[in-house]
Amino acid sequence: MKITFVTDTYSPQANGVATTLERLVKGLQERGNEVDIIRPAILACEEAGLRVPSFGLPGYKEVRFGFPMKLVLQSRWSRNRPDVIYVATETPLGASAISAARALAIPAASGFHTNFQQYMAHYQMPLLEKATLKYLRHLHNRSTCTFVPSRDVIADLDARGFENLELLPKGVDTRLYSPKKRNLALRQSWGVREGSMVGLYVGRIAAEKNLPVVARSFFEVKKRIPDFQGVFVGDGPLLKEMKKEHPEFIYAGVQRGDDLAEHYASADLFVFPSITETFGNVTLEGMASGLAVVAYDYAAARQHIISGHNGFSVPFNDEEAFVAAVVDAAKSDLTDLRAEARSSARKVRWKKVVRRFEKQLKNMSMGDAPGFDSEFLEVPTAHSAYS
Repeated sequence: MKITFVTDTYSPQANGVATTLERLVKGLQERGNEVDIIRPAILACEEAGLRVPSFGLPGYKEVRFGFPMKLVLQSRWSRNRPDVIYVATETPLGASAISAARALAIPAASGFHTNFQQYMAHYQMPLLEKATLKYLRHLHNRSTCTFVPSRDVIADLDARGFENLELLPKGVDTRLYSPKKRNLALRQSWGVREGSMVGLYVGRIAAEKNLPVVARSFFEVKKRIPDFQGVFVGDGPLLKEMKKEHPEFIYAGVQRGDDLAEHYASADLFVFPSITETFGNVTLEGMASGLAVVAYDYAAARQHIISGHNGFSVPFNDEEAFVAAVVDAAKSDLTDLRAEARSSARKVRWKKVVRRFEKQLKNMSMGDAPGFDSEFLEVPTAHSAYS
């Protein structure tokens, strides 16, 4: 198949959407598909495709939005028609791509990777939440279907009037993220001796990630376990503020590839209290690295954590319960639970996800509903093991 991706983010940018798209593109190419990528020119990726001009989001330098390019895309796709288009981001570039695809009667799926409507409240713009939701609903409902990474987000979007929703789960690279990457020298650089407990957060250092709960959890553990150390991996608009308010923690900046894998594996406990995720790749990355993950019971945690067995899931947005769970986990023997976390993550590899996605796109290119096979329905519940 000839497949075109349209996106405003891609590797080497450090975010879950970029990571997911790179895995999908590489996997589709390995299976013999021709893939090109329409993306902002500023992105440093080497993939084939069209680079377009973009503009930045004020106060958030990591985010770039591609300009609308409907006529350019129509011309490009008239000359070299793709079988199917996947619009991964809902910016002006993505919206124009859906319009161009509709004009040429090319099936175009969209991806709901980010809860932008929830971000508005975190950035002191609550009045824009309804307007943002209306825009997203209109854009996605103009696409052939919308791929969503978790069932609870599908249920939420369906209740809000989004149509033609399809599940596209995510996987994890268990070769890259592995307990074998544990690095004693790295731990020593954090001032940690072998046997001490390290808590880790990986992600954007930004308001939507609920970072005060991370800091509070680390603080409460440190009161009880003096040689505990908290480590933050990532960058973002709140980094300077976090360093100023909590200088007692380690701030490792953005890490990628093997360096990121070593940071995961060199910790013991992964703390992720974000309440704005559509999935949360870092949950699976932490589990694959053999960490005890504490997260709210939704998105990736609901799909993959059996609380007390391979991690800890906490009622959604219950801060007191979350902090208590982190403290309890830090005081517990996590040996068996961490082994189960690794074992669980090994069952959700990217190859199966890519096969599923390829079949869904092929069905779309033939004018059928995306559809999927029952072999992809192995999702645990809080009361059951993996099938």
